[in-house]
Amino acid sequence: MSLLNTNSRFLHDNLVTYAKRLTATLPDKLSVCYFVNSGSEANDLALRLARTYTGNYDVVVMDNGYHGHVSSLIDISPYKFNHTGGEGQKPFVHLVPVPDVYRGLYRENVPDVGEKYAMEVKHTIDAARRQGRKIAAFICESLQSCGGQIIPPHGYLREVYKHMREAGAVCIADEVQVGFGRVGSHFWAFQAVDDEACPDIVCMGKPIGNGHPMSAVVTTPEIAEAFGATGMEYFNTFGGNPVSCAIGLAVMDVIDKEDLMGNASRVGNYLMEGFRKLGEKHDMIGDVRGLGFFIGVDLVKDKKSREPATVEAQHIIYRMKESFILLSTDGPHRNVLKLKGPMCFTTKDADRVLVNLDQVLTEIESARTRKHALLPAKVEAASSNNTLEHAVCSYRKDVHSKRSGPIFTGSHTLSHDALFGNTKRPTDNDSDDDEAKRQKTWAGVD
Repeated sequence: MSLLNTNSRFLHDNLVTYAKRLTATLPDKLSVCYFVNSGSEANDLALRLARTYTGNYDVVVMDNGYHGHVSSLIDISPYKFNHTGGEGQKPFVHLVPVPDVYRGLYRENVPDVGEKYAMEVKHTIDAARRQGRKIAAFICESLQSCGGQIIPPHGYLREVYKHMREAGAVCIADEVQVGFGRVGSHFWAFQAVDDEACPDIVCMGKPIGNGHPMSAVVTTPEIAEAFGATGMEYFNTFGGNPVSCAIGLAVMDVIDKEDLMGNASRVGNYLMEGFRKLGEKHDMIGDVRGLGFFIGVDLVKDKKSREPATVEAQHIIYRMKESFILLSTDGPHRNVLKLKGPMCFTTKDADRVLVNLDQVLTEIESARTRKHALLPAKVEAASSNNTLEHAVCSYRKDVHSKRSGPIFTGSHTLSHDALFGNTKRPTDNDSDDDEAKRQKTWAGVD
């Protein structure tokens, strides 16, 4: 440790080497790097850059978006400010609809759906102008995570960026969750969704250090020069230190040498095909969407109405945890299973997820057919009380009170027997043969 230099006060070759390696993955105009320590810090700095360069203050954001935990980012994160503990939308924040073609304003059968969603952004800009507001930036995750694993339709980013630049604003791509090859086909998600869209600022975090606290902001020379011209020196004690840069280089080496992007494409496509096959068997799977290792499974009570299956989704993640499979839910209705597995995820891992999900969905469907099944009552409660949160809480409470033995972990203990009687489920004592039989059953092999 005595040989390590972990501050950025003095020059070191690692800083330059890493900056060159990183910018080589981006369009040519994105050539100036600022190294920081977290995704929130990166997005906060991006706002400063945009506001300094444009001289404006307002920000256009996507509904349900989340960009970080610091005060400046809570203000522009509807996922936070529009929910419990939030202070609501500030006057300088302008919301645009999520370009969700499954349950959004314009759906999959609408021609030129990307352009139509982009026109909603144009209308928002025009409305802000009529109020005398001036836009500094548009920021969005290239693939929205908290909003329900949303893949923007083709043409959306290109048209939105055009409208924003015509309004004198800059475009910020939040790649904190989705960058570094996760989408498989490209290194950056904005490239995968629209090859004609190029942001003015890119924010990076999470995978950049594979667990090490580091992040980055990459922008154009013009924006960087305007920021520097203010005279307020930018300094970051640990951002870009030699150790962090060495770690960043090692991460990129592994991505290349182990073909993790190729793995994300192959296994991600395999997993999505598996979910779609399950969707043919289980009506609860309404939509499967994703790119590479960024996947969402939208759960519904009815495929025609697309009513969100929130209670069932919460139950599924607890049941999957029993088999040591960690999933979570997202989206405004908390009904979308989100999967953003490690880049080394294999087809064997994917099979395990698919087999176990198949069994849990089968259990829920079996429970629905029983005279005293719990889930239908709580689904009805959700409708009559007009609150999904009430249904989830009462569902967990009732199961907790009726349990014959604890099997779930988390804030509430649930019971398998209370829900499903003696239905067979995977256990730690199952043999490899049992697992193979389940996989064959899912695959339709006798």
